[in-house]
Amino acid sequence: MSVRRQFPKWSSVAPLLGWSWPSFRRRDRGLERSLTIADLRNLARRRVPKSVFDYVEGGSLQELSIQRAKQTFTKVQFHTRVLQGVSEVDFRAQILGAPTSMPLILAPTGYTRMMHYLGEYAVAASAAKQDLIYTLSTMGTVSPEDLVKATPEGRKWFQLYLWQNREQSRDFIVQAKRAQFEALVLTVDTPVSGMRLRDTRNGLTVPPKITAKTFVNMATKPRWWGNLLTTPPLEFAAMRGYNRSLFELAQLIFDPTATMKDIPWLQDEWGGKLIVKGVQSVEDALELKKLGVDGIVLSNHGGRQMDRGIVPLELLPEVKAAVGESMEVFIDGGVDNAGDVLAAVAHGAHGVMIGRPYLYALMAAGEKGVDHMADIFRQEMDNTLKLMGVPKVSDLTPLHAKLRP
Repeated sequence: MSVRRQFPKWSSVAPLLGWSWPSFRRRDRGLERSLTIADLRNLARRRVPKSVFDYVEGGSLQELSIQRAKQTFTKVQFHTRVLQGVSEVDFRAQILGAPTSMPLILAPTGYTRMMHYLGEYAVAASAAKQDLIYTLSTMGTVSPEDLVKATPEGRKWFQLYLWQNREQSRDFIVQAKRAQFEALVLTVDTPVSGMRLRDTRNGLTVPPKITAKTFVNMATKPRWWGNLLTTPPLEFAAMRGYNRSLFELAQLIFDPTATMKDIPWLQDEWGGKLIVKGVQSVEDALELKKLGVDGIVLSNHGGRQMDRGIVPLELLPEVKAAVGESMEVFIDGGVDNAGDVLAAVAHGAHGVMIGRPYLYALMAAGEKGVDHMADIFRQEMDNTLKLMGVPKVSDLTPLHAKLRP
């Protein structure tokens, strides 16, 4: 059998070459090539100083808590049903009585303008566009009032540490009330600061100091340093006037004497929705249930406080069995992709808090990076649920996601 040969036509060759007319629109090719959170992490590493990246990446001591949380998510095995006719997927979740686009909450993180000069402003703006909840930290570099002025749209929570000086705690509560934050998130896993060895070895300060070591690194990250030096100084915005070192501030903020008896006082002062973050046992979850808190976050502070801490995903089924539907249960730590989020929801979480994923995105490309991160989660969630044959996130049950031994 013979085949007649012909001279190739340009219309046949052009699609194979993948050529296109040059575009004069400014493009971030590194961001465009980032298909996963791991890609955003690698891009962030290239774009910010080592001490800044390590602050986000690191944990306490041997960093075993981080490793174990991630390893547990890798053990998840999804149960798939075929021929279910799932062409559209509903990602929406009900959190504290209101809908959100995905069961994803942007967790409180400190020193956020150190990651990118727009910091909390960029993250909150992206969260509002994506219909996600953003949580501003007490250790944030933008005040509650300034954040709401810049981004009045979107759902916002405020994270609080119980200071040794309760009057200072009251001042923060007043600020959050005045700015009309929807909920207060009390962090309770910080009686003292964790031992974060990367930060100690890097000599991390806020604002970063230009030492001989950082000067060498500055030469390779001129954009980051240029933005830092030409924008307002980094500060703990909710604590303006406290001109003290990080170590001194930690001694003022973290209160090892706080107990469950402080919860009713806080409920009276706040008068709104209260979530307690840092719960690491069924016993504490039950005590908080009795006190009538609205939600808890099973968390080991992303592995940044106590090393060898609990793995939130492993604790989640026990807590859900104990507290039922009387309060909402969230988890955080070790989440790298949408599959991790779906596994947590399948085991009973109302939502999942993420910190490192959006900070990687912020370091990589600012607000556009955070937008891109949300798109990655959404695309992965859509693909996974369709492959599982599940039309709604709310349909997930423990039968859909089992942990292999």
